[in-house]
Amino acid sequence: MTKVLLIEDDDETAGEITAELADRGFEVEWSSDGLDGLAKARDLRPDAMIVDRLLPGMDGLTVIESLRKDQVRTPVLVLSALGAVDDRVRGLRMGGDDYLTKPFAIVELVARIEALLRRPPETRETKLRVGQLELDLIERTARRGERKIDLLPREFRLLEYMMRRSDQLLTRAMLLEEVWNYKFVPATNLVDVHMGRVRHKVDGAGDTPMIHNVRGAGFILRAVP
Repeated sequence: MTKVLLIEDDDETAGEITAELADRGFEVEWSSDGLDGLAKARDLRPDAMIVDRLLPGMDGLTVIESLRKDQVRTPVLVLSALGAVDDRVRGLRMGGDDYLTKPFAIVELVARIEALLRRPPETRETKLRVGQLELDLIERTARRGERKIDLLPREFRLLEYMMRRSDQLLTRAMLLEEVWNYKFVPATNLVDVHMGRVRHKVDGAGDTPMIHNVRGAGFILRAVP
């Protein structure tokens, strides 16, 4: 049974989440305190975690940061009433894998947890390398050779997804589902816009291209010989 650790201090919210996840076959462990939640995360090693941003005892982001420093790569969904862009960015940079603003639909929370659990098991790695390209999952930094690459959180997630599947054709539908958590394929150029930005940053002037557009099919990331 898939085990989920929920760290949430609001009893009503925690009850709704626990009941819904239990109905869907998850085993849920609940903590209402940051310090207790951190201890349970270390002892239980759950398959996924849901962590509230503001908690008694220890802030939710500090809980996540502490786990990442311990090399714990359990996927984490951050919950918060703070919906400003800066707050979401901070949550992701501190080691959260996804961010959901309160109030939220419980079905969306479940969908996001299921998407996190579908990620390959190698997420426990702290660094990804494809040729000259390196992604540090703890420091949230990227480099190509000696050149530092500045990425926004969604760009970081997009590049991470591609690096884990280098030399594989990735369709727009796959990227929308796994990077943006869409359950359907909308008529949007969202992938192309973000991919254009990532390609511009990864494949700088004078660099041999690593990200390739396969016309009518999708994209491939390949190491440079």
